[in-house]
Amino acid sequence: MAYLDHAATTPMLPEAAAAMTAQFAATGNASSLHAAGRRARRTVEEAREAFAEAIGARPSEVVFTAGGTEADNLAVKGLYWARRDAEPARTRVIASPVEHHAVLDAVHWLAEHEGAQVDYLPVDRYGRVHPDAFREAVERNPDDVALATVMWANNEIGTVMPVRELADIAREAGIPLHSDAVQAFGQLDVDFGDSGLAAMTVSGHKIGGPYGIGALLLGRDQSPVPVLHGGGQERHVRSGTLDVPAVAAFAVAAVIAAERREQFAAEVGALRDELVAAVLAAVPDAVLGGDPEERLPANAHFSFPGCEGDSLLLLLDAQGIECSTGSACTAGVAQPSHVLLAAGTDPQLARGTLRFSLGHTSTKEDVAALASAIGPAVERARTAGLS
Repeated sequence: MAYLDHAATTPMLPEAAAAMTAQFAATGNASSLHAAGRRARRTVEEAREAFAEAIGARPSEVVFTAGGTEADNLAVKGLYWARRDAEPARTRVIASPVEHHAVLDAVHWLAEHEGAQVDYLPVDRYGRVHPDAFREAVERNPDDVALATVMWANNEIGTVMPVRELADIAREAGIPLHSDAVQAFGQLDVDFGDSGLAAMTVSGHKIGGPYGIGALLLGRDQSPVPVLHGGGQERHVRSGTLDVPAVAAFAVAAVIAAERREQFAAEVGALRDELVAAVLAAVPDAVLGGDPEERLPANAHFSFPGCEGDSLLLLLDAQGIECSTGSACTAGVAQPSHVLLAAGTDPQLARGTLRFSLGHTSTKEDVAALASAIGPAVERARTAGLS
């Protein structure tokens, strides 16, 4: 089997799995005051410190969540509510149109239910937000902006955003900028303290940690309104009993991701380049998506003219090659990716996409398997045509 869908989830690192299983036999709620509770709390706080150091944050800025989606919702909804409550005129949300649905749907929800005015930024053909466009949106009226949100790197096409430049503009205007860095951490130089961001999302299962754990990096001057109410854990912004085994494993994975980042980017980036060359050799009219240079090292996204992405995926899956279409499916009808449409891709071409994403278990054999299978698969998919 050639697993080429690491952007969806990557296998747990052995070290993270060991850290997690070591906690399964331990008893104790990290909010309890007795000895078992204090031991659990110690495990959480030691993990928080290690995680914070790995990502360039203070321990007090780490808010553990149940994953990236929850962290995105807490940032987008919570910061909107807090800013609007403090200044009722602040009802505008500035967002890129290529966000992950965890952000995009939260923004849509605010527009539908909370009266938010959403200002979508233009992107270029690579799906990138340019600082000038962001500055123009801010300067139209900085006093009505509740928050802005722009991802660090795109989960579908791999394009890297100029986050630090955007953060400078936001900070000058006194606007909190949130960034979904779920795909970026472990592949790019992600440092929360140096980024200038007000909030940043990361997730465990994208970096070799477990499912069901993530974090919102939250500046100490930010106090979002909670989405979940209860016991007041995690700075009183994210209630709920902490998953001690998952927190411990997440921290181990984060430390390793930070330590090995440069080596990972070099080795996996070279393997990705081989994959790109192999696909283009087998299918010369395939279109590489995203920025050809400023992109995630593990991402290769293609559009195949005349093909349905789902058909291609299933044809490859039948040969033991696992990847993703990167497109949505509504009521059983394949729809073009919102990312590609925002970047100006022809809707017909946008229906025939595949995303190949590599990770710490990827090999040359995986690339060779794809190289031999992709040409015949595209031929068969083109015979079926677009429905």
